[in-house]
Amino acid sequence: MAYSSRTVASMSHPDRWLAFVRIIVGLYFAKSFVTKLGIVMVGGVLPLPGATERWITTMPKIVSKQAADNPILFYKHFLETTVLTHSETFAHLTAVGETVTGLGLTLGLFTGIASITGLILVINYGLATQWMSQGQQGFHIVLFALMIAFFFARAGRTWGLDGRLWTARPDSIFARRPFRKERRSDGQTESARSEPMKSPGEVPGALHFTTDRPTV
Repeated sequence: MAYSSRTVASMSHPDRWLAFVRIIVGLYFAKSFVTKLGIVMVGGVLPLPGATERWITTMPKIVSKQAADNPILFYKHFLETTVLTHSETFAHLTAVGETVTGLGLTLGLFTGIASITGLILVINYGLATQWMSQGQQGFHIVLFALMIAFFFARAGRTWGLDGRLWTARPDSIFARRPFRKERRSDGQTESARSEPMKSPGEVPGALHFTTDRPTV
């Protein structure tokens, strides 16, 4: 019985296109570096990144609108009794979180951390705004899916600084993919990369002798 060979269809540079999407999403979040993030003096002496006065004033007004007719009762209660009563704290958290997500995805640096931070923000923003319009629902569902893809693909390895980190420190938790042993370009897994290569049939711990014969 004869078998005919068939060409398998493949995608064109999926890693590059995923990196392209990662950078676009990163730039969307990175705008918070300019619009929401500033320097806060802790105790009047220690400068740390935090929310600007403008964002500290604006955020409670936005959250009040999001909580007003929110049909998800547990989240409505969370917004009204936790976020609004500690609005300055959550203003700092959102400003820093969006900046970490934006810079991490744009530069491809610690993409795992950046995508998880972004995922937490997207879930909360989605729960707060999903009732306002179908556009809000779709927008946050897409962002949710992208953050998961960025995390598991370690999307910062292409066109990102994570690629350099992977080359220099492949065992780092920030570099390797989660839940799997990876195979390097030389065919070795991470756990075996530092072990010396053994020839076929070599017995571990065996002694090896060589005999040098003089040439005539």
